[in-house]
Amino acid sequence: MADVEMKPADEKTRKDADKKDEKETTPTPPSAVSEIKSNIALIDRAVSTLEPRFTHRVLRSLAALRKRLNDTVLRDAIAEVYPQDSSVKAVLLSWLPEAPAQDQSMDIDPTPTPTSKSIPAEPVPEAEIYLRLLILHHLLTSPSNYAKATELAQDTVQKMQALNRRSLDPIAAKVWFAVERTYELAGELSDARPLFLAAQRTASLRHDDETQASLINRLLRSYLHYSLYDQADKLVSKTTFPLSAPNPQYARYHFFLGRIRAVQLNYTEAHTNLQQAIRRAPPPKIAPGFYQAVHKLFVVVELLMGDIPERSLFRHPVLEKALSGYFDIVKAVRTGSLSQFQNTLSQHAALFEADKTYTLIVRLRQNVIKTGIRRLSLSYSRISLRDICVKLHLDSEEDAEYIVGKAIRDGVIEGRIVHEKGWMECGGQKTGDGPEVSEMFARRIGYCLELHNQSVKAMRYPLNAHRKELADAEGAREREKELAKEIQEGDLDDDDSALGEF
Repeated sequence: MADVEMKPADEKTRKDADKKDEKETTPTPPSAVSEIKSNIALIDRAVSTLEPRFTHRVLRSLAALRKRLNDTVLRDAIAEVYPQDSSVKAVLLSWLPEAPAQDQSMDIDPTPTPTSKSIPAEPVPEAEIYLRLLILHHLLTSPSNYAKATELAQDTVQKMQALNRRSLDPIAAKVWFAVERTYELAGELSDARPLFLAAQRTASLRHDDETQASLINRLLRSYLHYSLYDQADKLVSKTTFPLSAPNPQYARYHFFLGRIRAVQLNYTEAHTNLQQAIRRAPPPKIAPGFYQAVHKLFVVVELLMGDIPERSLFRHPVLEKALSGYFDIVKAVRTGSLSQFQNTLSQHAALFEADKTYTLIVRLRQNVIKTGIRRLSLSYSRISLRDICVKLHLDSEEDAEYIVGKAIRDGVIEGRIVHEKGWMECGGQKTGDGPEVSEMFARRIGYCLELHNQSVKAMRYPLNAHRKELADAEGAREREKELAKEIQEGDLDDDDSALGEF
């Protein structure tokens, strides 16, 4: 009996072994405590070598590190970074809740380890501000800690101003964002405005571009949060946004500018600013909230400009759910149905008010009415103003007459209003073979015939004019032949040949 091959089993075993090897070779990510310790070592290196790129490397990992923070991680990191008798350590631990009894019984062994020898006895002040930033972000994750977070934000601002170190500038830009977020969640954003104004003035005098860009965005957000668009516009006109600011700050700045210009009825500039914000924004999966907020305003501005957004925009995986209410508004504007627009507006009113786009969407009512009038002008050659009121759900015939007259003046439709009979005639949209069409064709045919006649006249020449030119050419050739023959026979002297015909 022949042996049976076990090839499939061998392949399966080999695949399992390969997967096991891959798992063994894949490096495990470092813990949050070790990452914080390495970041503090980088900050110390940046201060000692005067190289801010190390600090920027630390700040790039801030967004991912914030999700892994908790009380235990922060306490362990502070305990391993600072010596036992450090006053800064006691201050930082005071902002965190006390460790449970079980954790206190399992304290870290004070015996020095090889890793602890590489850490300085007392880290630089920039490390303290960095740890304060981490604690502040951790406190903001729970509403019960908002009061403590506000106290920590105020104390951190005083600490930064007292230190007055230029090596703190990159971290200070992140701290100001956390301070603004703290006051906003606590409902006291207006109280932080004097702090931002004073810090922005100081940053502009020091030419601290990164902090200045962050503070300008903080002030604009504060003004727009309370709908102070005039003050926000004055701030934009009186300040210059730094050209060396990072892309996330530029994206926020253009978004705020787009909101200001949209409220000021300057939709073209608003559309341009929002496009810049979308281009400079982080990828959608990294910052989905900002990506959705920009596109919500972008869709409304496009509708106010008279354009319809592309349908593929509403199928984006990050935007599909967030733009569902705006997609209903787009459909109502496109069809020109005022009743559908009003129903959609009332249905999603809470969403639009939360996004602060309600006042802009209300302005779309005129666009819906213009679209409806355009559709009526294409469907009817004559329609009464009363029927227009019924179909577009207007209040009175006077309103319909005013809206139709404005649409005719703006070039939305072609027609005229007959006041005596109370209807609208759409003469420019007729498609029958009436007298107007025949007159138009007669003018075109007459123009073509006249152009043909002028072309024929321009191409005419005198009769047999070319024959005279041919005779002159033949006579000249004959005279040349006779002259050449006489020269060969020697009948002419040199003097005679020089005189030619004379």
